[in-house]
Amino acid sequence: MKGIHYIGADTHCKFTELVVVTPSGRVSGRWRGPTDIPALRAAIEEVPRPRYLTFEEGPLADWLYRNLLAVADGVTVCEPRRNRLISQDGDHDDPIDAEKLAQLLRGGFVKAVHHPESLARSVFKHPVGLYLNRVRQRVREANGIMAYLRHYGIFVPEAAFADPAKRPAVLASLPRKRLVRLDLTWLWEGYDAVARQVDQMRQQLIRLARQEPQIRRFTELPGVKWVRATIFFVYLDTPWRFRSKAALWRYMGIGLQRWHSGTGPVQVRVPPATEVNRALKSMILGAAKSAIGSGHNPFADQYGRCIQQGLSPRNARRSVARSQAAVLWGMWKNGHAYRPEQVGAAMTSGAGVASG
Repeated sequence: MKGIHYIGADTHCKFTELVVVTPSGRVSGRWRGPTDIPALRAAIEEVPRPRYLTFEEGPLADWLYRNLLAVADGVTVCEPRRNRLISQDGDHDDPIDAEKLAQLLRGGFVKAVHHPESLARSVFKHPVGLYLNRVRQRVREANGIMAYLRHYGIFVPEAAFADPAKRPAVLASLPRKRLVRLDLTWLWEGYDAVARQVDQMRQQLIRLARQEPQIRRFTELPGVKWVRATIFFVYLDTPWRFRSKAALWRYMGIGLQRWHSGTGPVQVRVPPATEVNRALKSMILGAAKSAIGSGHNPFADQYGRCIQQGLSPRNARRSVARSQAAVLWGMWKNGHAYRPEQVGAAMTSGAGVASG
């Protein structure tokens, strides 16, 4: 469109490069200055409207997005892994990268990364990410302990040493060597420290979640309790991000992608791991497993029907997960509480991708 200005920003902690291009691709301005909100605002405001800004996802992106949203007609935080033009084409430096970002934005080739507009929602998201990080660290510590014990022919699950009261039985199976027991004691100390953090963060997360009416409604769904409801809430941020359930499912890693070329067969697959939100995928598949295991609910009934129709347990669980995601999404958009009859209705318009 005539008159539009596209601004590409290559940001660093100390300085930022801005490059402005016109709809024809001509560079109409360059700026280099400190990565400081007042300075960036002043530089962007020098560009005539309409003006659109883009910069890559990174540690500064959330802060820049919230503070620069008001001074541009559109701000796009883009996925750096998709900007292959920057990494593979020609020379590479900050002014060149900023110009390429502007050109990608002009052509409509940037993949947007969602960021919350409010500081409160962004702040709420951080303890969720930290909690998930600590859970992964606890798993790593537990795996390290189990690997250490296997060196001495001891094969036990995490439950055998998670409770300190059960550890004497494990010690009794080890060689009576001081160094062996000392090493295991250090490993247990590391595990206990992370496990304690996980428990404390979980309690804090639940306290925060109870203050959100929408999260309280989410917990009415079978298989979804406080932590899973909170993950869905903070990582989606708003139900209006997606135009359809199919788009939501693909983002959560439970949808299907169809590939077809020429007269060849249609191939169906789940999205690659790099294109989905792993926290949401783990959350919704875990919710499906819990709902199926608890029984006596529409999702467990749906799983039974899928198995009778010949689906594998894995695909049947994914079908249940899609149903749960659709119901949660509908509850959020409509502001309604959970109603069991929503389960069948929520899948009606997505029947084409409900199985597989």
